[in-house]
Amino acid sequence: MKKKTVSVLLAAAMAAAVLAGCSKSKKEAAEVTVEETQEEESLEGGQVYYLNSRPEADEAWQQIANTYTEQTGVAVTVVTAASGTYEETLSEEITGDKAPTLFQVNGPVGLANWSDYCYDLNGSSLYNELTSDAYTLKDGEAVAGIAYVIESYGIITNTELLGKAGYKVDDIRSFADLKKAAEDITAHKDELGFSAFASAGMDPSSDWRFKTHLANVPIYFEYQTDNINTTTAIKGTYLDNYRNIWDLYINNATCDPGELADKTGDDAETEFANGEAVFYQNGSWEYANLTGKGMTDDQLAMIPIYIGVGDEANQGLCTGTENYWCVNNESSKADIKATIDFLTWMVTSSEGCTMLADTIGVIPFRNAVDSTNLFVLNDRQYTADGKVPVAWNFTTMPSEEWKNGVGSALTAYAAGTEKWDAVVSAFVDGWASEYALK
Repeated sequence: MKKKTVSVLLAAAMAAAVLAGCSKSKKEAAEVTVEETQEEESLEGGQVYYLNSRPEADEAWQQIANTYTEQTGVAVTVVTAASGTYEETLSEEITGDKAPTLFQVNGPVGLANWSDYCYDLNGSSLYNELTSDAYTLKDGEAVAGIAYVIESYGIITNTELLGKAGYKVDDIRSFADLKKAAEDITAHKDELGFSAFASAGMDPSSDWRFKTHLANVPIYFEYQTDNINTTTAIKGTYLDNYRNIWDLYINNATCDPGELADKTGDDAETEFANGEAVFYQNGSWEYANLTGKGMTDDQLAMIPIYIGVGDEANQGLCTGTENYWCVNNESSKADIKATIDFLTWMVTSSEGCTMLADTIGVIPFRNAVDSTNLFVLNDRQYTADGKVPVAWNFTTMPSEEWKNGVGSALTAYAAGTEKWDAVVSAFVDGWASEYALK
């Protein structure tokens, strides 16, 4: 019996006692006590199963899960879906005998698919730790999801190699500046011993960087121009600029454009960490991986993704969130309680807060610790300097199918088997057709 039901029955019993002009009998009191005891017992013995969508954070999640289990005795299992397969994996797991008690959605579009499974977190111990209601994802009045981290992405830069090429981070304030530096590095690639960009791999472990994160930039500027925050019919106003930055990536990289279909996320990370490239598009979540491979803060910086649109001198990093925790409302009461308790510990304990802040990004909770993540600090400095962050509008992308269509078109264009028109069609026509299915 849920606590709400117990409260209603208890109130009804008290009202009946008043109307009858007598006090509650010992038998009635005993029955209520039994109900409350059964409720408490039903919430014992819960466990947590988190289906994580972030392969790059898997190691950190496994470690923090072990720490929590050691401290509390509560079993926490973290399973990480392969890159690009999260929706498919969640679809398979959510209806299974051992469904995840905790999953995540990427915003309103993602919530539309999973709202039936989202427990209302309003008033929960996790909700009460938020610094602002703005970090909730609502389904009507219900709090269906809670954002657990604010992240930034841009072009991670090896400042040491950039210096060897004759440039400083301050020299790059626009797309024209970035293009000049990248093409100059390519022209002297053999004598320098490194390339401008790490491989823009289009393997599923890497393609999200371009079909989602890079694609966000022209969407953001279109929304800014049209003064909107979503649309069912993208116009593709800045797709020529999208092409320009994509051309820059693939024609000044560690590999031939035709090889990108098989290049992985690990390939790009390794190339960059090994000093084979100056630039590498990725986010604040990559900091722990790069420093774990031996890179230092003196070698690193994150700069904005410039595409030649807007007030580039005052452009910041791409900053926002698509990471909302959702608790499975079909889990047992014990598992729901155990899951909320675990999440509350994550955002109140020094261990949990430090893991989130240093591994992933800024957390929007009252007990947040200051981050040592250099890329988080870079974003903070851009904001302090008055730079305007590029919002994460990719949460309005219509579907995973749309992203895959854009990714396939980008890959074919890089390989020379399709013209840019195919990318435009996948972007614009695909957007309209996918929204039409909703």
